[in-house]
Amino acid sequence: MAYITSNEEHPIDIVNIQSLEGRVKAQMDKGAFGYISGGSEDEITLRENTSAFNKKKIVPRVLQGIEKPDLSTQLFGIDLKSPIIEAPSAAQGLSHSKGEVATAIGTAEAGSIFTISTYATTLIGDAVVKNAPQFLQLYLSKDEGFNQYILEEAVKAGVKAIVLTADSTLGGYREADIVNQFQFPIPMKNLAAYSEKDGRGDGEGKGIAEIYAAAKQAIAPDDIQKVKDLTGLPVIVKGVQSPEDAVVAISAGADGIWVSNHGGRQLDGGPASFEVLPAIASAVAKRVPIIFDSGIRRGEHIFKALASGADVVAIGRPIIYGLNLGGSAGVKSVFDHFNKELTITMQLGGARNIEDVKNTSLL
Repeated sequence: MAYITSNEEHPIDIVNIQSLEGRVKAQMDKGAFGYISGGSEDEITLRENTSAFNKKKIVPRVLQGIEKPDLSTQLFGIDLKSPIIEAPSAAQGLSHSKGEVATAIGTAEAGSIFTISTYATTLIGDAVVKNAPQFLQLYLSKDEGFNQYILEEAVKAGVKAIVLTADSTLGGYREADIVNQFQFPIPMKNLAAYSEKDGRGDGEGKGIAEIYAAAKQAIAPDDIQKVKDLTGLPVIVKGVQSPEDAVVAISAGADGIWVSNHGGRQLDGGPASFEVLPAIASAVAKRVPIIFDSGIRRGEHIFKALASGADVVAIGRPIIYGLNLGGSAGVKSVFDHFNKELTITMQLGGARNIEDVKNTSLL
């Protein structure tokens, strides 16, 4: 039986981002929803990713003479309409029939950066939007031939950076997937394309553990330089949760640090990403850009992350929910809502621009 997913294509009304999850749950396949929404074990870290923002406060500022805050910024010389980019998410065909193609279009229309996953249901080249920046999220494989293949495809597609995911050498213990006996109902196209050459499985009909069985477990600092040598592109190390790892990554040649705990999908009982951000930012000391994700559901969360050391933030599940509810237009609606809330927070917090936000002290 063919997998049935959304074909919606229209802007969506958003009162608040958190409400999108319930709307998607009501219409999405149970196994797919569990895979996308779920975290590991007791989901403590998943929940604390959002609640941790409540531990810091923004002091309202008045008499600042601000008429309209400027949300624009840059990352690696790429102009952004706001400090929000799309966080890479695998298998977006679970959410919408156009999958990563629709997300890439919506992200481009929002003036942002799309990052395609190694485990995408769309070929890298098929998700390219003309004149729009794209990154590749790389899951290193034990198969060096596959690593070389996907990096060569990324370079041919014109991606601007490689996001080396270091925190997913195996999948976290995600109970929703076990209860639902979840298996990927559609192929991961980049795996499928390589399998035509080398007999590698395409991901269809496999569970999380089977997919990760092919992943490289022994990721080491010298892998950063190997990826740079193969591509000639900046490498961002994703999944950093400690100052020590940030220092190691930069010393090994990382061009960016991505602070993330994979949305609470890996190590449960670990800290919220927001809790570790200030110490990591101190260790990085502005040597390279910092991208932050995990738990952002409000404009004030974006403000607080930027004020705590991030240069830009990345949004994961909310964008996938927008994709399900409205296709590319739904993705843009999510960006628009976050930008609306961030604009209000900046105005009331006395920040004229993103640099002002970064220089704000939180209580």
